[in-house]
Amino acid sequence: MSSSTRQLSVPRRAFALGVALVLLGFSSVPAAAEPPVLELPIDCAMGERCFVQNYVDHDPSPDRRDYACGRLSYNGHSGTDIRLLDHPAMRQGVAVLAAAPGIVRATRDGMTDVDMREADPATLKNQGGGNTVILDHGDGWQTIYAHLRQGSVAVKQGDRVEAGQRLGLVGLSGLTMFPHVHFEVRHGAAVIDPFVGVNGTAGDGAPCNGPRAPLWSAEATNKLTYRETAGLTAGFSATRPDAEQARRGAYQDALLGRNSPDLIFWADVMGAMAGDEAWFRIVGPNSRVLSERMSVLPSSNVSWFGFSGVKRPADGWAPGNYRAVFRLLRQGKPVAEMERRIDLR
Repeated sequence: MSSSTRQLSVPRRAFALGVALVLLGFSSVPAAAEPPVLELPIDCAMGERCFVQNYVDHDPSPDRRDYACGRLSYNGHSGTDIRLLDHPAMRQGVAVLAAAPGIVRATRDGMTDVDMREADPATLKNQGGGNTVILDHGDGWQTIYAHLRQGSVAVKQGDRVEAGQRLGLVGLSGLTMFPHVHFEVRHGAAVIDPFVGVNGTAGDGAPCNGPRAPLWSAEATNKLTYRETAGLTAGFSATRPDAEQARRGAYQDALLGRNSPDLIFWADVMGAMAGDEAWFRIVGPNSRVLSERMSVLPSSNVSWFGFSGVKRPADGWAPGNYRAVFRLLRQGKPVAEMERRIDLR
């Protein structure tokens, strides 16, 4: 058996922070004002436990384009979304950090951590950013940290904070469908892409090979290497897996035995592209290949979930160690790979 599902990470419309900008009340700034130097706004190993899933959208049309000419964005997106692997990682607690010294101008806390598809729309009206912290860095510069975990905001209005100081925890509040922090940089009313600098505003339509003056520090730049594609999580299940349940950790401690109806291996991937080849293999005891399947993806998707498996033999599964491998190939070269093992007794 084999299957796959695909899902956009967030609605295809401009991200709305609601009352955030009203609270700050900035309108215009001196053109010569120096931008702040930004440090990584999350306490997490980038490329291992955390990934940038969405960048600022530079395409003025209904399509999307990130600063590197990739498709890791959505129409009208105004920030950088740094995501966790899954819900269990969120529950463990990952700190959101001040990217630069500043003064807390506004906070919001108390909103529930819930997938927006399951939330009461009335609770999200004018509160798309969910639990939020806004910092003022002077000369009209501000940074916004949205979708924080309920009850985690660790600062209050008027506090002076230093770069690296904890502001809260990554959550699932507001208009979102996956745990992440939406990090946004503004200069007055203009949304600035920190990967481009002062000349990189949202929806500007500028060529992605144009000049850049990133706002990130050298250390942050090294950690924020552009990754168009990455394997997030993978695992086993005894029955047909559901993408959202997998992301919530439902199969994290799957107990499979010799009488399990199926042996299914699933994979969750960020940044799949049309034409990619999704390849699954399951190997049983004594290195016997039980299943090997490949499918070509028909479309590009910020988030892609797929699985493949085999049904239980009539006499049950042979006891021993089972190994499963997933590879995503692009023009014949692997761009994501995950391997898992399980013992059946």
